[in-house]
Amino acid sequence: MIGEARVNPAKVAEVDALVSRLKEAPVVGIADVRGIPAVQFQAIRRRLRGKADIRVAKNTLIRLALERVAAERKGLADLASALAGQIAVVTTTLNPFKLFKELEGTKTPAPARGGEAAPTDIWVRAGDTPFKPGPVVGDLQKAGIPAAIERGKVVIKKDKLLVKQGDPIPREVAQVLARLEIFPLIVGLDLRSAYEDGRVYGRDVLAIDEGKVRQDVMHAIRHAVNLAVFAEYPTKFTIPMLLSSAYRKALALAVHAEIPTKDSVKVLLSKAYAQALALAARAPEAFDEEARKRLSAGPAPPPAEKKEEPKKEEKEASEEDAAAGLGSLFG
Repeated sequence: MIGEARVNPAKVAEVDALVSRLKEAPVVGIADVRGIPAVQFQAIRRRLRGKADIRVAKNTLIRLALERVAAERKGLADLASALAGQIAVVTTTLNPFKLFKELEGTKTPAPARGGEAAPTDIWVRAGDTPFKPGPVVGDLQKAGIPAAIERGKVVIKKDKLLVKQGDPIPREVAQVLARLEIFPLIVGLDLRSAYEDGRVYGRDVLAIDEGKVRQDVMHAIRHAVNLAVFAEYPTKFTIPMLLSSAYRKALALAVHAEIPTKDSVKVLLSKAYAQALALAARAPEAFDEEARKRLSAGPAPPPAEKKEEPKKEEKEASEEDAAAGLGSLFG
């Protein structure tokens, strides 16, 4: 009919497919796919197969799908704030933090084509190049690289900053960087936000420094153990420390109270010997000649333990056992 809006069946089918994914997937992510070459994008799909599904669609269609599912899944519509540029919907059973780590693993260096913003300062370093003398020298110099021919080789005379971070990469510079096999761009899926159980996690939350987290956890464990030991709170980790501390305190108390035990008697004898030496030095007339000699010679070594001779019956029994063992070896 005249005046009726025509609806593209392909777009309707696309929205329906997105709605189905958004309803079923425990975790939904919005990822930036800008600048990923087709070959690399297919490789990323293969790598994530079985872990996550990726569906690229127009932002308007993704927004419609989010609105349709918003009533059933509280908070899911908040993902719409991440819809800008070239976007893909990622659905998975992985939690948002594992998904972020998986997508970060898809990133690889890529050559610049020209016009992209430099992610970091782009340098070329002084040294030999793989090029033979020829027009390439002019191309390098045109891109701002101090190149020359030396000993039949094309060399870069000194380090040169070609593009500062954030500045666009000129096309002629991009071409030279590709020839030098310098790939300044990092290309891969960039997870902007992820939804799970009614909550949306932004990139600033998902980007966890695992090394720092591990250090913080170890720091917390050490402090918790120290607190438990100080408070004498028995746990699986603190019981050995508490027993060791109790033993040291008991030994110190036994020595201080001069209570002889299996462990304290050695300390008590050493202490008594030291006191006797000190007394002999201050009042030598209080000791006879024999006592002074014995003190000056030091404490006597402990008597050696006598080894008991094995009984004849035991020795004979052991020989019989050995004979039986040899017999079993030779049948």
